[in-house]
Amino acid sequence: MKSLRGQLTLFWLILLTVCVGLALVMVLLFRHSAGLQIREAQDQAAAACGAIAQRYAKSLNDPRQAEPQLDLLQVLLQLVLVSEPHVEGGVWRAGQGFIAYAYPTYEGTSVKRDVPEAEQAHIATLSQVVARTQQADTDVIRASREALIVSACPLQSPGQDLAAWTMTRTSLATLDAQRSLRWGLGALLAFVLASGLWLGTIVLRGRRHLQRLQAQLAQADGSEAAPPISPTGLRELDALIQSLNDYRARFEVARDQLRDAERSRSRDQRLAALGRMTGGIAHEIRNPIAAMRLKAENALAGPPERQPQALQLILDQVARLDGLVQSLLAVVQPLNLQLQPVALDEFARQRLATAQPQAERRQVTLVLTLAEPRCAQLDPTHLARAIDNLLDNAVRHAPAGSRVELAVGPTSGGRLRLAVRDHGPGVPAELQGQLFEPFATGRPDGTGLGLALAREVALAHGGELRHEAPAEGGACFTMELPWRAC
Repeated sequence: MKSLRGQLTLFWLILLTVCVGLALVMVLLFRHSAGLQIREAQDQAAAACGAIAQRYAKSLNDPRQAEPQLDLLQVLLQLVLVSEPHVEGGVWRAGQGFIAYAYPTYEGTSVKRDVPEAEQAHIATLSQVVARTQQADTDVIRASREALIVSACPLQSPGQDLAAWTMTRTSLATLDAQRSLRWGLGALLAFVLASGLWLGTIVLRGRRHLQRLQAQLAQADGSEAAPPISPTGLRELDALIQSLNDYRARFEVARDQLRDAERSRSRDQRLAALGRMTGGIAHEIRNPIAAMRLKAENALAGPPERQPQALQLILDQVARLDGLVQSLLAVVQPLNLQLQPVALDEFARQRLATAQPQAERRQVTLVLTLAEPRCAQLDPTHLARAIDNLLDNAVRHAPAGSRVELAVGPTSGGRLRLAVRDHGPGVPAELQGQLFEPFATGRPDGTGLGLALAREVALAHGGELRHEAPAEGGACFTMELPWRAC
């Protein structure tokens, strides 16, 4: 997955590469600027002057000849300069001045035969120095629009008063164009850098908006209602935020509807259970009443010494009926939870301590598995009654020498899990379909209200109670509740 920071870094690397490429282009253009043209013109003028001197030296029959051969010089000038575009030249002699001249590549309408008057003084001075020193020399005169290049070299003569000269011009308009081009490239480079900074600013501003959006969404973690997200001012991002706000509103409506549906389902289940309880209640009450009537009739018809025994049996049956009524009220009446912070480790140990006497009588070992000692918002009174019922059932069905395990800890989905497991015979298959209904029990002395009450406690907390049959045998009842941190 590509990050925004990585893409921005790649963009800056590309921008830097472009800048380096532009710098290389500028260097290459500089190499072809007016400075290089002047140097090339100097080389051209010096080479032409040297060629004149060499050819003149080879053409002399007698090197000691005092008078120069003007016709020969004119021909040599014409032959050499005809292959040098825009180069003119001539011969200068001390005391006589310019004695020969040629400009075969002149682009005018006629043949140019006169030495340029404005440059004569400079050419004569340079030729005089070269004739005296017998060393070739080249001079450059820069003007505002062009550069004048004059080269002079000594010609062989007994009096050392003869020199050949060549002259060419190079326009400096190219330099102005190069300067303009440099300014243009500089402006382009500045534009590219400004564009990169502008784009980087936009991206960073958008990244800050996304971070603020992420922070606002993170505020909804663990809360009942997600807060609305404020707009950022960016049209595209605000469209996404509006969609999220609309989804939040629809989600809250759906959540309220789901809560209403859960309350309605719990109420319907309670009413259905009450309907099924009618037959069980009649049966559970009829038997104690019939026993009490029989004992009372026998006591009245028999000798007086039987009356205490009959009264004791009647009291036992009344106590049984009272316990049945209390259990029925616990199942039938709505549970009003009083949530408060509960330390799970202490709560779990208290539940095991409550079940310990019965476990010792049945030679069953109680084991606690606490994944993480935490605190949760629960109703300790109702939850204790539910866990006690689960432990009582587990101890009753666990064989002697086995163990009953209570496991408390978080689930992978962020819920609270309380599980009670035994290693007994397990729940019969014919009873599993109605396991959590009142009066559904496999014990002759049982009422079947314990599991029903535990399920009601789980539903009241917004959770569930389910039965699991481990592969190695026994039964496991797992209660999962929403995790409400302290």
